[in-house]
Amino acid sequence: MFSDAELTEDGFLDSRLRVLQPISGYRAATDPVFLAAACPAEPGDSVLELGCGAGVAILCLGHRIGGLTLHGLERQPDYADLARRNAQRNAIDLTVTEGDLTQIPEPLRIAFDHVIANPPYYPPGGGTPARDPGREAALREETPLAAWIDAATRRLAPGGWLTVIQSVDRLPELLNAVDGRLGSLAVLPLQARSDRPAGRIILRARKGGRAAFRLLAPLLLHEGAAHDGDRDSFTPLARSVLRNGEGIDQSFH
Repeated sequence: MFSDAELTEDGFLDSRLRVLQPISGYRAATDPVFLAAACPAEPGDSVLELGCGAGVAILCLGHRIGGLTLHGLERQPDYADLARRNAQRNAIDLTVTEGDLTQIPEPLRIAFDHVIANPPYYPPGGGTPARDPGREAALREETPLAAWIDAATRRLAPGGWLTVIQSVDRLPELLNAVDGRLGSLAVLPLQARSDRPAGRIILRARKGGRAAFRLLAPLLLHEGAAHDGDRDSFTPLARSVLRNGEGIDQSFH
């Protein structure tokens, strides 16, 4: 497990959420916050995060919406321990189970209203491996993306929602992994600036959904064509997510 000397305490949602993260391991940035903002959960719903890491995404969701039953699955014991510690520090009720999504542990073999996931962005092979094994495991795929989607789909109750954030270059593979059990697919591109291509996408799909596929207008993250000094250049919508923990359900309608 991580010692205190190996950790920093970082603020999310304008420091409303205080999270311990490893200095040298995988460190969450904005992607888990947008993943949480895109989940259409309501009070009383149950939510499972596959690969919850230190818990940033599911804790952001728990901060935004009260009355949720929150579960996280994490295969790295040191990160699972961090997620538990972070939940306790922020007074959010979260149950974290250690295990692999290809062999879902027995306590999680139940139906959930929502499954969220931030699978590794980089396929196996190529590139430069991260020196830290925890960071490498979080960023580079060992379990195929199709296995993530299958595991998530199996855990969803009928009518339940899957929400996934992923690198835009892997969208074809992500869509190919979705089978007839899921429908009502909507893809929301996240675009850093108006003159740049989208770098991330959020996919939402519903188990048993029948609505037509939708490619939505991009969510623009920054104003202006380039970074302008030290000032906050987030668009009002992006700022409301990152600073205030608000949702982006309106972007899916």
